Amino acid sequence: MNRDNVVRMPAGDQAAPDPAAGPTNLVAAVLTSAEFDLFARLGRERRVVAGEVLFRRGDPGTTMYVVASGEVELDFGDDLLAKRLGPCEFFGELGLLIGDHARSADATVTMDGALLELSNSEFERLVDRDPGLVSYFLRRAIMRVVANEQGLIRRLRRRNHDLQAALDHLHATTTQLNQTEEMVRTDDLTGLYNRRGLNLHLQESRAIGMPEALGLILVDCDRFKQVNDDHGHLVGDRVLQSVASILRAVSGPDDIACRLGGDEFCLLVTAASRDEVMRFAEYIVRTARQLMELSEDHHSAPTICPLSVGAALVDPQLDWNDWYALADGALYRAKRLGGGRVEWQEPAAATA
Repeated sequence: MNRDNVVRMPAGDQAAPDPAAGPTNLVAAVLTSAEFDLFARLGRERRVVAGEVLFRRGDPGTTMYVVASGEVELDFGDDLLAKRLGPCEFFGELGLLIGDHARSADATVTMDGALLELSNSEFERLVDRDPGLVSYFLRRAIMRVVANEQGLIRRLRRRNHDLQAALDHLHATTTQLNQTEEMVRTDDLTGLYNRRGLNLHLQESRAIGMPEALGLILVDCDRFKQVNDDHGHLVGDRVLQSVASILRAVSGPDDIACRLGGDEFCLLVTAASRDEVMRFAEYIVRTARQLMELSEDHHSAPTICPLSVGAALVDPQLDWNDWYALADGALYRAKRLGGGRVEWQEPAAATA
């Protein structure tokens, strides 16, 4: 090749090192002046222009390059930093060191200039011409590959650490959001769904498919105001918590217990017949009565009060207001008849 056309390394820059020297420069990607002279004598010059693609990731690598002048960018993809190489820097050496090596980066010329190309045959002539110098170059090139691999491993570890930290943060945020949503849905005193939670549950159920048969049980505490007046609101709160415990005990995994507000509760159950719904309702009234009897034996503040219950089968195609009006008719009748009892409401009777 015409060596006058090749940019030469300035005298004194990157002087040929002593091969016995320490490892300070072992991973340098820049040829020494002696190495550059040797590569320039035996390599093939190639003029390049900005924008020219030398190879792509995955292409087979059989040629090594040295930048004589101009600039080349190596893009490794996967969010890894690109490298800009200038005069006397080399790349693609794995194409000579490893057979059938696939390129690990895109190589694109970013500034007009010239490259030195060396294939296996040119590289063998380098070895014949100056085996000591080439041996030192190979040693440094291998160390550079090892250093690059170690750097890649460190970056991957940092990336995995960052990814794990992001996943942990996402998990914590999701947990916090779930807890917040649960707090919004839940009554603080009893732990049951509140009215908002019930409405959200009904919206979700309608979106995925409402059960074909449902029963609604409305529960109201009899003489609850008297409990608060005679014993104070803390005892009243304890009574409400006892009612909630009864509803939790009787409800199944597909049933929804809710405190609608004040001393009014409801239980929405999956049931296809009057008898199924009434079993729930009668259990609630009977359990409250038994707890009252235990409380009277000890002459202590009440832990429960009589419960009036209205029960009905409801049409899943209708909305909550229709369901409530139906069961509330039965509840009103239970209260009017003295409380502490269950009344049933037939849909036909409610619409008559």
